[in-house]
Amino acid sequence: MRFKRSQEFVSEFLGTLVLILFGLGVVAMVTLFPSTPVIPAEVIKGGYTNIVLGWGLAVMMGVYVAGTVSGAHLNPAVTIALAATGRFPWAKSGYYILAQLLGAFAGAAIVFAVYYAKWIQIDPTLEHTAGVFSTFPAVPGFWPGFIDQVVGTALLMGLILAIGDKNNAPPGANLGPFMVGLVVVAIGISFGGMHGYAINPARDFGPRLFSVIAGFKNNGFIGSNVWIVPIIAPIIGALIGAVIYDSLIGRALSRAQARQVYRQEMEQIHQ
Repeated sequence: MRFKRSQEFVSEFLGTLVLILFGLGVVAMVTLFPSTPVIPAEVIKGGYTNIVLGWGLAVMMGVYVAGTVSGAHLNPAVTIALAATGRFPWAKSGYYILAQLLGAFAGAAIVFAVYYAKWIQIDPTLEHTAGVFSTFPAVPGFWPGFIDQVVGTALLMGLILAIGDKNNAPPGANLGPFMVGLVVVAIGISFGGMHGYAINPARDFGPRLFSVIAGFKNNGFIGSNVWIVPIIAPIIGALIGAVIYDSLIGRALSRAQARQVYRQEMEQIHQ
């Protein structure tokens, strides 16, 4: 049992690490290598299509890495929602979430190390590029970003359950991660502007914590409550998404499957 837990821990750590490497890597590319030679005094906002596609591929790769061993939660909100709906034991939730946070922190550190030489050219005082690591609101205030994150994560959780539901025409085993990646692309395209669509507390908090330790200014943590939204809202959103799917789709599919099995058994008895 202890060996299995260590395998699951490593799986969640590596899966989240890969997710963050590709995800933050594409944001760093857009920010540090802009298409225009003049760097504005704020985080570069170009290349959004690259960012959306990059994060979708990042999630897909992370799920491929960790799917077989740990189920590839890669997201504390997903872990909590699965546990709350009886799909995952609460006893495992703690070390899953710890692995996700550590993987996200390590991924941020590696991205910074890879791009360090360019980083100190573009932003030598680390005052303007904390947005590479974490999300920030487009509109001041708590509620606009909070609502955005709740809706985005509810969609993520509900669609993850729909894709993985064996009673709901699921894709083949190798297509599952691809479909989840497309879900993240869709959320980014449709709901990415208000608060950067973190939809994952580990994805935001781990890299944000690294940015604080690395000395990035305006990081949304010290002297600010920006960091709270991408932690609380995704958890609430994932719970809402899971409950809605179970109530309106999942249980109905389970009942239909049970009736079908019952009819088949009755037919066999009467043959």
